[in-house]
Amino acid sequence: MSRSAVFLDEMGVGPLWRLRQGGAPEAAEAADVAEIVEEAAAAPVAAVVEPVAPRVPAAEVVAEVKAVDVAAPVAVAPAPATPAAPAASDDTAWFDDAPPPPPARQLSDADIAALDWEGLTAAVAKCARCDLCKTRKGVVMGRGDRQGDWLMLASSPSRLEEREGRALPGEQGKLLDNMLKAIAVDAGSDVYITHLLKCRPLDEAGQERLPTEAESAACRPYFERELALLQPRTILTLGSMAAAGINPGEKPVRGTVRKLGKASVVATFHPEQLLQDGTGKAKARAWADLCLAKSAHGG
Repeated sequence: MSRSAVFLDEMGVGPLWRLRQGGAPEAAEAADVAEIVEEAAAAPVAAVVEPVAPRVPAAEVVAEVKAVDVAAPVAVAPAPATPAAPAASDDTAWFDDAPPPPPARQLSDADIAALDWEGLTAAVAKCARCDLCKTRKGVVMGRGDRQGDWLMLASSPSRLEEREGRALPGEQGKLLDNMLKAIAVDAGSDVYITHLLKCRPLDEAGQERLPTEAESAACRPYFERELALLQPRTILTLGSMAAAGINPGEKPVRGTVRKLGKASVVATFHPEQLLQDGTGKAKARAWADLCLAKSAHGG
């Protein structure tokens, strides 16, 4: 096979036809190559009109074709560099370096005294009136009927109450409901349950402790506002700390009826104490307390 045939075969062009008579082999090859080159030159897309170049003599075309090194790689013009897309910005990167938000403005006692139920709940949730806000896992606002005649008052939230965010959950709440049911009080419609303190006091070791006087004083306006909004007829204090804290400076005496404004106040055991009472003595005393409260409440 001649060099021209090899060249055309590499280009994917069909077999090279030769003249049967006359003409030198080289001239025939040159004529065939010239025709192929001319046909290829006429192939551009019809939409683009190029000026027709002068016809090149076949001998010159053959000479140029033979001078091409088919094995040499074809140089390709580099494509214009595409600008790299900017790295996706981290929309939250600013957060780590942002200054902490300013602390919420703390309400004065007078501000708290003017709150409605919704405002009171919101104020308790963001309260920082004492250092308990630094250790608490959550606050515990009162729950129940906000127009109830009965107020159940404990001292401060327990670990369970702090975790649940609810006053007297679980078995404690069930026992209290049953105690009230025994004296014909509907715990679901006529009772409100709350604490003197809305945060759980902890010592440096993370153990529960009694609240300090400063902590009790800081939280007192919240309880007083609850009391003013609720206006209960009877208050049942749950546990000795609640009995002592409801009226600071006054020594509570079980089995007696005290007064806080227009409300009657009777002290009894906390449901948690009753759950731990294996002898039944505390439950018997609690029953006497409930009967006294019912009598003071009237009806």
